[in-house]
Amino acid sequence: MKKTMVSMVLCAAMVAGVLSGCGLKSPDEPTTAAASTAAATEAAAEGAAETEAAGSESSGKYDTASMPEVTLVYAEVNPLDTIVGQIATDFKTKVEELSDGKMKIDVQASGVLGSENDVLDTMLGGGGTIDISRISAFALTSYGGQKSMLLSLPYTFVSREHFWNFANSDLAQEFLMESQENGSGVRGLFYGEEGFRHFFTVNEISDINSLKGMKLRVSNDPVMNGLVEGLGASPTVVSFGELYSALQTGVVDGAEQPIANYKSNAFPEVAPYLILDGHTLGAVQVIITDASWDKLTEDQQAILMEAGAYASSENQKNSGDKEAAVLEELKADGVHVIEVDDVTPWQEATAKVIEDNTKGYEDLYQQLLDLQ
Repeated sequence: MKKTMVSMVLCAAMVAGVLSGCGLKSPDEPTTAAASTAAATEAAAEGAAETEAAGSESSGKYDTASMPEVTLVYAEVNPLDTIVGQIATDFKTKVEELSDGKMKIDVQASGVLGSENDVLDTMLGGGGTIDISRISAFALTSYGGQKSMLLSLPYTFVSREHFWNFANSDLAQEFLMESQENGSGVRGLFYGEEGFRHFFTVNEISDINSLKGMKLRVSNDPVMNGLVEGLGASPTVVSFGELYSALQTGVVDGAEQPIANYKSNAFPEVAPYLILDGHTLGAVQVIITDASWDKLTEDQQAILMEAGAYASSENQKNSGDKEAAVLEELKADGVHVIEVDDVTPWQEATAKVIEDNTKGYEDLYQQLLDLQ
């Protein structure tokens, strides 16, 4: 418990440092966002320390008696039984626990609020119907997320440990700042990951050469387009909600997803060949709109950050085991799992997309690589 709480304090402080360093400010109130974030950081850290000292998760550390009730809508494109679905559940549970039920997190999972791009369009457009969302790093690419793009370049992270070395480092703050620095109107709360991403296909494959000429589903971003082109395949844009039918009807020959998402969305039914190329570790972050953040009290902001630290820590501890368990279930269900013993041909095939998308950020990208 002690180790967990120390981790929570450190993570909360790191995230809050990001938020205070780059929150959007109105012209007539230039310090409000930074001041409220700093206060929330201090409250979250003190609250975590009090919890450790009391030896329980509820010790009156926040003023919940006078706390206004609020419900925040949280969008998740995948089902709750995925790794990222568990992030949402852990975050919701901790927020509601710390606030004595005064804060509710309404998790809308399985893509009922649309694809990641649909959700981002709603949040950035100021629609006010979605407050929080878990998004993939590469989803920010189309919204000016040049630094976030680096996280999704193929073969950047050689292991989960490598990713968490980044996520728990000072460098992570610079990446979480980006969405505020470019004036998008959202702020990052914390990082997580959904496992390594792999290709899966309708027809039998054996190695990298099998993908040549295939139509592979991509989201519309330059990294995935370049990755698929480097493999000699044809990138085909299909929305996530239509992917199952696209595989079933032959619109595409394959796609790529983390293992847990592949299973939970029933893709093995129509694409039972899974090649473990591990081209990208699915880096994710949970974001909140500035409008939603600004309507919260300092205690409520601190609760979100403490809950985010907890959800991130749980994700770090559990994602690897969950992914391994799902892979064994897939094998037992008859999915054809193709191991990749040597990723060198894959790295060589995707070298151009790395070069093209690190221009101007070479030093920053090298810092990422050095964290392994």
